[in-house]
Amino acid sequence: MDFMSFKVKGDIEKGYFDIERLEALSLAIGAELRISLLKCCKNWKRAESDLDLTQIMFLHAHIISQMDYFNTDFHEENYFDYLAFVSAVEEINNSSDLLPNITLGLHLYESYLNPFFVFGAAMSIFTGMDTWVPNYRCKTSGTLAAIIEGLTSEQSSQMSNTFRMYHYPQIGFISQSLLMSDTVQFPFLYRTVPNELHLCAGIIRLLKHFGWTWVGIIASNEYSTLRAIQTLREGIEQNGGCIAFIEIFSLSNSIIIKEIVRMKRIIHMSSVKVIILYANAENKFHLVISTMIPGKVWITKTELNVEKPYIKSNTLSFSIVKKKIPSFTKFIQEVNFTLFPNDDFANEWWIGLCDSQCPKYIKRSCSSDVKLSDVLPCKTNYIGKSNSVYNAVYALAHALHDMLMSGSRNITRSREMWKLSDYLPWKLHRYLKIVHFKNNLNEEIFFDENRDLNTAYNIISQVYLPNGVQHYEIVGSYNPFAFQGQDFIINEKAIVWEHSFTQTPPQAKCSESCPPGFRKLTRESEPICCFDCIPCPQGEISNQSDMDNCVKCREDHWPNHERDTCILKPIIFLSYEETVGIALTTSSIFFFLINTIILGIFIIYRDTPIVRANNRGISYILLISLMICFLCSLMFIGHPEPVTCILRNTTFGMTFSISLSSILAKTITVVMAFHATKPGSKLRKWMGSRISYTIIVSSSIFQCILCLIWLFTAPPFPYLNMQSETGSILIECNEGSMIAFYCVLGFLGFLAGISFIIAFLSRNLPDSFNEAKYITFSMLVFCSVWITFIPTYLSTRGKYMVAVEIFAIQASSAGLLGCIFMPKCCMILLRPDMNSRKYLTKNN
Repeated sequence: MDFMSFKVKGDIEKGYFDIERLEALSLAIGAELRISLLKCCKNWKRAESDLDLTQIMFLHAHIISQMDYFNTDFHEENYFDYLAFVSAVEEINNSSDLLPNITLGLHLYESYLNPFFVFGAAMSIFTGMDTWVPNYRCKTSGTLAAIIEGLTSEQSSQMSNTFRMYHYPQIGFISQSLLMSDTVQFPFLYRTVPNELHLCAGIIRLLKHFGWTWVGIIASNEYSTLRAIQTLREGIEQNGGCIAFIEIFSLSNSIIIKEIVRMKRIIHMSSVKVIILYANAENKFHLVISTMIPGKVWITKTELNVEKPYIKSNTLSFSIVKKKIPSFTKFIQEVNFTLFPNDDFANEWWIGLCDSQCPKYIKRSCSSDVKLSDVLPCKTNYIGKSNSVYNAVYALAHALHDMLMSGSRNITRSREMWKLSDYLPWKLHRYLKIVHFKNNLNEEIFFDENRDLNTAYNIISQVYLPNGVQHYEIVGSYNPFAFQGQDFIINEKAIVWEHSFTQTPPQAKCSESCPPGFRKLTRESEPICCFDCIPCPQGEISNQSDMDNCVKCREDHWPNHERDTCILKPIIFLSYEETVGIALTTSSIFFFLINTIILGIFIIYRDTPIVRANNRGISYILLISLMICFLCSLMFIGHPEPVTCILRNTTFGMTFSISLSSILAKTITVVMAFHATKPGSKLRKWMGSRISYTIIVSSSIFQCILCLIWLFTAPPFPYLNMQSETGSILIECNEGSMIAFYCVLGFLGFLAGISFIIAFLSRNLPDSFNEAKYITFSMLVFCSVWITFIPTYLSTRGKYMVAVEIFAIQASSAGLLGCIFMPKCCMILLRPDMNSRKYLTKNN
């Protein structure tokens, strides 16, 4: 293999070349390699230059097959970079504004993607001779200004370790390695491309846009790539995504077939539909052609340029924005390519520009008898990549211009200038760091704090349709330096998806999305993207898909049936319209009417013996109080209001205290009447209605005092109970002071207990006076109802607590009414013969 070095001065078309042949080097494995694209020509006169630029790149790559022979692959796209380098130097040398009176020369070295040749190129650059003499430089031409390289990340890093010893600026236009943004470790490295941190962010934005959370990653085993994969993984996981697998393939040519078979097996076994192929273009070429499997979406860090038979899947590639430079395309069309060093591949490349498929801006005019070969440069999409090469050359030129022109507007070729140029590498960095200019496309060019060039990425969609047509289109962009909302743009309609996808855009998830109303439950020992969907618990909602946790509704809200939104809880209460309310209202009115009828019977038959014998006045009071008890239960039904809350419990307490005190008075009257008939009894003077009314009035006054204390300290009030009823708000009357409430009930229980005890003890008195049996039975019913009421009331929730209370009031009142008055009414109406003094006297 030959390394070629040459300097350029003046117009290339005039043929001012001097190409110095270096000694041919070959690999130790004994196979003879192809001669470089840049052949040697000894018969041209050397052209002197003031400053030399050196470019290291690759045009050929060698592959070792399983049969252990060498193959050569010619990279047509990199020839554009080579021409861009020459064109840019020529433009600067012909410029009267940039570096006037200064001529730039250049050396070009081929790397062959081989570290050995890269190191050899470095030695040749420093020594200036074919023979490597470390730490010596034999100056045969102009001062070396800088090295511009288009190497892989690994090779660029290795070269940087060599260049930093001599403080030579190194400008890369290919490598985007994250590690090389470290200005401490790489103090003399500059790049006209962004670092991969922005590329990783762009890939993450693309995944997030389409909702692709289940992806696989295939990457080369380069250290810089592995570091970028770590960054990519962290970003994906932070955005809720998961990595199904990360497979690293070796770059060793001897095991490439095994790697391809292994990758295909992994991809077939995996359920992922989106795979990130993170490798440099030269590394992924061999892998891609065999792993493109239908039904997959591939995301690549560089643009694919693979022949049609191999592309079977959708490919979304991130590519640095490529712009065509008018002066460069004109150079391609008009330059006399025969003056360039050439070989068969180079000649075929130039002839390929005669292809009718070439765009007008680079198509050359050729004779009709030209035969096209297999090298067809117009099938590639790489001409715009030369913009990075242009920017590298012009950045260096502007830095040189600023350095040489600083302090003086007119510098001639004096000894002072040559003295200045002797310290060129050390002095040039100061100006490269702050270089700022507009390029041929009127773009602002400057290096950021990491000495990288901040540029945007295009997102390119590439797929071969069933009819064999390649669909290639820019469908979006990612510019991390644009305003928010404009940094990521994607046109989904412009993407042509592969026909095998049943859904477009295709879904890439380990588990189906959880719809609103459900939340994710991560499966044990599986990635967070693999989950089951479970409904939100009671009182919580999820209004978005794939929510990790449901959101609790506010206290006055409740989830709808789908549990995807919170709605206001309905306010409920025991109303007159519902079945229970109607039944209780009907029963209350029914018992009230029965009570009214009984009272009417007692009034009509007020002078009969049975009415008179049972304390007629107290019976009226008892019947009227029971009537009020039946009516007061209606205040427990309906929407609670402040007035009804205050009245219903106090009215209930007062009327029941009157009823129970009346029963107590009747019972005591029966006992006193029996004992007063005994000879010499002192109770005779207490006979009459005075003692009975005193009992009723005193009991009522005491209960009234309790109620007044209750109302003035903590009266009942309407209360919205959020917890009692699930999914609704119960409006109820809060008792205010539970102590006062239980004091009122306790006094009623006291009256009932005293009445029951006295009536039970006097149950065997003579029948003519004996109402005690009925009172005993009625109080037994009354106490049974209220004793049963307590556990029932405490175990009931919501509006039915009120229903239980109403039932207890009506049942206990009906028990008193039926047990005390129904037997008397039967005697009055059905057995009038028993309603006489003679009958009562006879029984006595």
